Order: sequence, then structure tokens, then C-alpha cells
Amino acid sequence: MEQYRTEEEQVEALRRWWNENGRSTVAAVVIALAAGFGWQAWKGHQQGQEENASDLYQAMLQQLGGDEMGAAQRDAVIGLAEQLKADYSGSTYAQFAALQLARLAVNGGDLAEAEAQLRWVLGKADKGSDTEQVAQLRLARVLAARGEAEQALAILDQAGSGPYEASIAMARGDILFGLGRRDEALAAYTSARLASVANPGQVNLATLEQKLQSLNPVPPTPVDAAGVVDASSPEPGDSAVNSPADAAAEGAAADLLQGGEG
Repeated sequence: MEQYRTEEEQVEALRRWWNENGRSTVAAVVIALAAGFGWQAWKGHQQGQEENASDLYQAMLQQLGGDEMGAAQRDAVIGLAEQLKADYSGSTYAQFAALQLARLAVNGGDLAEAEAQLRWVLGKADKGSDTEQVAQLRLARVLAARGEAEQALAILDQAGSGPYEASIAMARGDILFGLGRRDEALAAYTSARLASVANPGQVNLATLEQKLQSLNPVPPTPVDAAGVVDASSPEPGDSAVNSPADAAAEGAAADLLQGGEG
């Protein structure tokens, strides 16, 4: 009887606990299960979105892959890129698509459209990311080509340093040269050459050396009254070609209109 009474008390205690806590426990379990299923569903949705965006971007690249782009291909590229921006605006693929649209706009001479696309990228890209730096660099060149050099320099100042430091410094030099600020341009080109050591391949070193030489040419070799060359002076050919200032100006203008990184 004592054992029976103890078991009965245990059942009664369990019944009281269930009456007090059962509903909240069930609710907690249901919420936990729902959260788990919801998280898995959200991850599946995100993965599906990423795959769809990737497929659209690959289709766009295929249209860009030809040697020559006709009107139909161009329209297809623009359509796919705009679809990426509209349907998958939060994806990196949409940012890449906008960069491609900006390039097409520059090639077509529509700098206002290029600026709009690049500003869209800057509004979406993560702060400090490579995508943001590329967009800043190209936007600065587009602005300079539109005659907004001071604003272009301000954009480059925001870009900071990183893997594109050499390209940013070279773009700054081109813009400063266009403004007639030769000493500052020389300093920027020198910085670009130093930065290119840490990140090779960012700039065309031959073009950069040409611009440096145009701003800092080798002085003529002194000759004394007897016609003897001063051996302490550099011989012709000891440094890069002495290009006239026009060469640097033409190179800077070409870079600006192309919207490239150097």
C-alpha cells in the first residue's frame, strides 16, 4: 500500500506539473521546430537565389565573349544585367553586372550612364571590399573625363589603400596632370611605382615609366669648353625614354576615357 501511495503521489505530481507547464513546453518545442525548419527553408531560398543569379551572370558573360558585339548582343547583355539588378540586387553578381554596364556605357561614349551604374554599385558594395574599390577607381576616371576632376580626386581619397593602391595612385597622377599640377602628379606616379612592387600587374609599368620620365626628364649631358663629356653626368639611354609632356597627357586622356585601372 505504501508503494502504491507513493506511485499515486508521483502521478499526481506529474499531472500538476503538466497542468502548470505542459502548454508552455509544447509551445517552446513547436517554436524551436518552426525556427529550425524556417532557417533551413531560408538557407535553401538563399542558395536558390544565388544559383539563379549565377546562371544569369554566366549567360551575360557568354554574350560578352565574342570579339565583336552587335546590337542584338548588346541588347541581350543590357537586358540580363538589368534583370540581375532588379531581381537579385543584393547579390555580388548584380554588382558585377552593373560594372559591365558601366564599361559598355564608357565604350559608347555615355559617361552619364556609366556614372549612374558605378554609383549604383557603390550603394550596394560592402565597405572596403574589392568591388567598392574598383567602382571608386572607375567612377573617378569617368568623373575626370566629364570635367569633374576635383570630385574625382575626392573619390580616390575615399578609396584608401589595398590591392588597388597602385591603380588608384596612377589614376590620381593622371587627373593631377590634367589639372596642370605636375609636381603632385609626379608624386602620385612615384607612389604608383612603389605600390606596384607589392601588387604587381595592377598598372602598365612601361606606360608609368613613360609618364614619370615626361615629368622628370634626364637633363642634357654637360660638355666642357674642350668638348669633353662630364663623366659624372648620366649618359643618354641610362634611363627610360625622354617622352615629351604631350605623351603623358595623351596617355592620361586615353586611360580616363577607357575607364581602366591603368
